[in-house]
Amino acid sequence: MTETIIERLKKISEQYPDAICYDAGTKQYSFELLMEQSDKVASYLNQQTALTKKAPILVFGGLQFEMLVTFLGCMKAGHAYIPVDGHTPSERLEQIISIAKPAMVISIEDLPIALEAKQLKIDRTTLWNVLDAEKVLPLPISEAVQGDENVYIIFTSGTTGVPKGVQISHDNLISFSEWMANDFPLGMNKRFLAQAPFSFDLSVMDLYPSLLSGGTLVPLTKEVTTNFKLLFEKLPTLDLNVWVSTPSFMDICLMEPHFDAEHYPSLETFLFCGEELTNRTATLLNDRFPKAAVFNTYGPTEATVAITEVLITPEVTTEYPRLPIGRVKSDTEVILVDEELNQVVSGMPGEMVITGPSVSKGYLNNPEKTAETFYQIDGVQAYRTGDIGKYEGDQLFYQGRIDFQVKLHGYRIELEDIDHNIEQVSYVKAATVVPKIKDHKVQSLVAFVVAREHDFEKNYQLTNAIKKELQPLIMDYMMPQKWNYVEQLPLTQNGKVDRKGLMNEVNS
Repeated sequence: MTETIIERLKKISEQYPDAICYDAGTKQYSFELLMEQSDKVASYLNQQTALTKKAPILVFGGLQFEMLVTFLGCMKAGHAYIPVDGHTPSERLEQIISIAKPAMVISIEDLPIALEAKQLKIDRTTLWNVLDAEKVLPLPISEAVQGDENVYIIFTSGTTGVPKGVQISHDNLISFSEWMANDFPLGMNKRFLAQAPFSFDLSVMDLYPSLLSGGTLVPLTKEVTTNFKLLFEKLPTLDLNVWVSTPSFMDICLMEPHFDAEHYPSLETFLFCGEELTNRTATLLNDRFPKAAVFNTYGPTEATVAITEVLITPEVTTEYPRLPIGRVKSDTEVILVDEELNQVVSGMPGEMVITGPSVSKGYLNNPEKTAETFYQIDGVQAYRTGDIGKYEGDQLFYQGRIDFQVKLHGYRIELEDIDHNIEQVSYVKAATVVPKIKDHKVQSLVAFVVAREHDFEKNYQLTNAIKKELQPLIMDYMMPQKWNYVEQLPLTQNGKVDRKGLMNEVNS
């Protein structure tokens, strides 16, 4: 794809002007409308003399069509966009604004905070007036974001509680988009699930592959996904072809017995990212959708969504109790290193360092954090993931987080290793283990378990049965000392299991 994202979208809209790019259920929006309205936003931004050229613009809202319009309008006018979800707490929004220092704030939804008087802003009323105005001429393509210029900045959680803004350039996005188009069987004009909030980079996996293939984004809002009755009423009506979500959201959907190929005959492809895909989830999904392609992918926000992929077939789930994250995309390399950044011996686990054209330039206005995790290898940008990986041939396996590694009685333990083994137990649907800490030292391990239906009258009887099945799978020192049974594991706003929240609960 030698053309820019905007040039490619222009061609798609000329080829399929009346095709639906966004289907909100009660209202559908065409590619032609998307390009016309984003031209209006770009033109308006270009006329704002007080707006600093090339400076980032914060866009606040949910999964509305106008968010897409504004993203593309920013890009066309040469500005990176910072997507912030409408459910973001006030304090975090204030932190993001303080760190990002956006040149402008565009609010598709009402802001929960008051902005400083000097802050340039476009509220909903102004934006609607811009979109209702007469058609405008597109800005010259030379004005649009390109090359190493930032196209979007997504804020992720920081270990100190202060969010970090990951800068993704146009070149980074091109690398990702080309890989998605070439390595996955997505085809043209497909209907993509858009469930992840735009502030979560998993959304980039449905947003750009869909738009750049003349496809249709089909949003599923948080109001629906958090209400199971609504969710299972809505899902069958979406007529989806391509599913993009975290494995945790899939686990929720698999609770519905009718979530299968018979009731969802159009579903062809499943793409998972954001957290570990368990063997159990993949096996059940392959059973329910035997003709669909199920892909496991891996990648941090700092390397533009994902950089590995593997097709998970029944043969793969049979061969590997813990699934591979797959082969690294062709323009990228993953090097496994020790604590001194020396490459580990072949076949040994090490921290995954990603190098290649989809690696970010670093964190916005945060040179200190950038220097901690980004560096160059032979002139190529590299990122320390903090994830442990291991190669078996050309297949890469995720082995857990360095920061989810604890020491108990002198033994080094991967919490995710215990999770994985507990989830092999027949009585268990899902599980997460966290450490109980006293005086900065791990005292014991606590398990949170979603149990399958069983006949035990008391929890201690269930615990004894689980332990009996678990004992052959793990070392004695890895066995949790306390077991909590819950209806479901808590999820973060991005749909991942909220291990840190459970750690806070256990240690409060």
